[in-house]
Amino acid sequence: MFELQLKEAPLPTLDRLGVSVPKDVDAKKVASEWFKSFVALVEAGDADGVAGLLLDESVWRDMLSLTWDFRTFAGKDKIKQFLKDRLSVAKPQNFKLNEDSVGLHTPYPDLAWIQAFFSFDTDVGIASGIVRLVPTASGEWKAHGLFTNLEDLKGFPEKLGALRNPAPNHGKWEKDRQREIAFEGKEPTVLIVGGGQSGLEVATRLKCLGISSVIIERNPRIGDNWRNRYGALCLHDPVWYDHMPYLPFPPTWPAYTPAKKLANWLENYAETMELNVWTSSLVDKIVQEKPSGKWVVTVKRANGDRTFKVNHVIFAAGLGAGKARVPEYPGMDEFQGQILHSTEHKHATDHAGKKVVVIGSCTSAHDICTDYYENGVDVTMFQRSSTYVMSTTSGWKYLMGDLYSEHGPPVDVADRINASFPHAVMMGISRRQVKQIAEADKEILDGLKRVGFRTNLGYKDTGFGLLAWEKAGGYYIDVGASQLIIDGKIKLKSGPQIERFTKTGLKFDDGSELDADVVLFATGLGDSKSAMTAVCDEEIYSKAGRVWGLDPEGEIHAAWRDIGVPNMWFMMGNLALCRFHSKHVALQIKAIEEGVFGTRYKL
Repeated sequence: MFELQLKEAPLPTLDRLGVSVPKDVDAKKVASEWFKSFVALVEAGDADGVAGLLLDESVWRDMLSLTWDFRTFAGKDKIKQFLKDRLSVAKPQNFKLNEDSVGLHTPYPDLAWIQAFFSFDTDVGIASGIVRLVPTASGEWKAHGLFTNLEDLKGFPEKLGALRNPAPNHGKWEKDRQREIAFEGKEPTVLIVGGGQSGLEVATRLKCLGISSVIIERNPRIGDNWRNRYGALCLHDPVWYDHMPYLPFPPTWPAYTPAKKLANWLENYAETMELNVWTSSLVDKIVQEKPSGKWVVTVKRANGDRTFKVNHVIFAAGLGAGKARVPEYPGMDEFQGQILHSTEHKHATDHAGKKVVVIGSCTSAHDICTDYYENGVDVTMFQRSSTYVMSTTSGWKYLMGDLYSEHGPPVDVADRINASFPHAVMMGISRRQVKQIAEADKEILDGLKRVGFRTNLGYKDTGFGLLAWEKAGGYYIDVGASQLIIDGKIKLKSGPQIERFTKTGLKFDDGSELDADVVLFATGLGDSKSAMTAVCDEEIYSKAGRVWGLDPEGEIHAAWRDIGVPNMWFMMGNLALCRFHSKHVALQIKAIEEGVFGTRYKL
């Protein structure tokens, strides 16, 4: 298991605080009094005074509003220094408490806080915030958690609702769109590499802020990145978590989206949102022009190459942008069967009548093995290392509760509540959730153990969350394959390691062998940063930092923020992350283009 630099923040349990929550507590009065003091001290620039309203182990997470970066400050001393450095720069003002949002929350018997939303302005922005107050032994309520987020830029609202284009268009729309997509005689401001959900969502956000962009997609159709993967692929995230900006999925949509259905939706989304997409096109080279700093991008197309000169480049090829990761074993060249990676696999019926071994034990491996079994193919899963397993039924119930659900708050509200819990704080909460999930999934987990499938509880018993944030893998969200393994319908090989390939299969280090006609590696993909290697020179590549994984503050490296190369961005993540963070990327680009971008806080 990997080791993070992230230090866990202690939870403000009632035992640690040495208090109980009064039964007659007036949450609105407590929040109002605390907020009044907070606002007076912030607007006076009194960082020491603000610190007096916090617990010693408080955590403040800011997304762009005060730092022009994604930062998490854990502990009163770090928060105090951050405020001393940034209050005079960002000039937060015009604070307003949303009294309707105030409420007492008791997620566990020993955890309780008053949560409240608020809004405020900065020198150039419109921002939102969330605070969580906990009781103390002195009788005061103090902040344990604060979250601040840039929502919009002053003077540059999104072109929505009453700000939409009011002019009628009689017979000119089609030609206008053709000219817009072609960029005849003009250049886009932003070029986006990749037309999956991340590229589409950030392009839509940019369009609503009046920033022109072109999406370069290598496939013939938008959605092919989902459409052309293995036939059994289906999302394991529920639909109410996956809505896209401005155009949510309809209420008739299935809870778990089949890949081909999602592919068609993405194609429709691009058309409906009038995005400028060039399909069957390939970015060949990206060079930075000096001294202007503009990006000169060569795009190859069947009908002739085109060179763009743009202000910003966004890599939106996704977490799967890296090359297929296939381990090397002795004897692979002697094997008389077929070797392929999951990215090359299409249909189980392609291997009818053959013996298949799938190397891997995470999501793709389980999906593919299930597809083989359901199509009558003899399939064995080889598990190299332990896997975190939770069922969708139990997992989402405890992880999401009512936050993302049929009956939860609007998704924009849910996104902000979700983001307001930094990873340092979530470690303690996740550990409790994982215990609940494991108890609910006991029958499945016991069955897997009985047949030799090795499970774990995630990084430091925190489940799949940190596995996803750090390595984008290592887990399986069960939709039925676990029972097939328990029942022996998907055969299992676990324990020994592969020593070598033979002519007819695999030999293991305990002397055992396994016959195979097909060996399929479901072993993940390489570094997402590799999307740069084929198109950027070494100078640019070397300036860019790590892509994905958590920094010591618990923020994601490079994605949605500074990557070390000005005006070059990485937009990535699942549908929910792209929905939320596409606005952050678009706001940063808009601020740069309008000359109102501040300085990133680096201390």
